[in-house]
Amino acid sequence: MPSNNKTLMILTGVGVAMLGLGFASDPLYDTFCKVTGYGGTPKIAEDNLSEVLDREVTVYFDSNVAQDLPWEFKAEQRSMDVQLGASGLAYYTVTNTSKYPVTGVANFNVMPIKAAPFFVKTDCFCFEEQTIQPGESLPLPVIFFVDPQLDEDDRLSDVKDITLSYTFFPTEEGTMPANVGPSKRAEVTN
Repeated sequence: MPSNNKTLMILTGVGVAMLGLGFASDPLYDTFCKVTGYGGTPKIAEDNLSEVLDREVTVYFDSNVAQDLPWEFKAEQRSMDVQLGASGLAYYTVTNTSKYPVTGVANFNVMPIKAAPFFVKTDCFCFEEQTIQPGESLPLPVIFFVDPQLDEDDRLSDVKDITLSYTFFPTEEGTMPANVGPSKRAEVTN
C-alpha cells in the first residue's frame, strides 16, 4: 500500500505540473517571441542608436480587422523604402463604423520570418489598447527601423522586402455592449 500512495502522489504532482505548464505556455511563448523575434514578432526598443547603412529595404504595410470588430483599418502608404538603421514613420488610420465606443488591440508580425529579429519598433499604436468612439477616425503612427545587423548575415542578403502586418481584435472589455445581441449587431455596424 505505501508504494501505491507514493505512486499516486507522484502522478498527482506530475498532473498538477502539466496543468500549470499548460496555463503558463501562452504567456511564456509570447515573451519568447517578443525577445527573439521568433514567429515573425518584431523586437521593441526605446531608441534607435543604429548606424545608418546604404543598403535599403522596402517595407510594405498590411492592415486587417477581425470579423467581429466593426472597424475600418488601413495603411496610409502601401510601402516605404528605408535604409538599414534609419528610422521610418508610417501611419495607419482606424475608423469605428458602429454606433458604440469599441476597444481593440492590434497584433503584429513581420514577413519574411527570418527578417523579424531585425525589425525593431520604437513607438507603436500596438503597444496599448485603442478605444474608438462611434464614427471616429484616428491616425495611428508606428516608428520603426531595420537593424543594420541584417546586412552582416549572408543568409539574409536576399531580404529586399519586409511586410509589417497588423490585425486588430476586440478586447473583452471593448466588445459591443452585452445588451446588443447578434440580431442587433448587424444594425449597429451598418
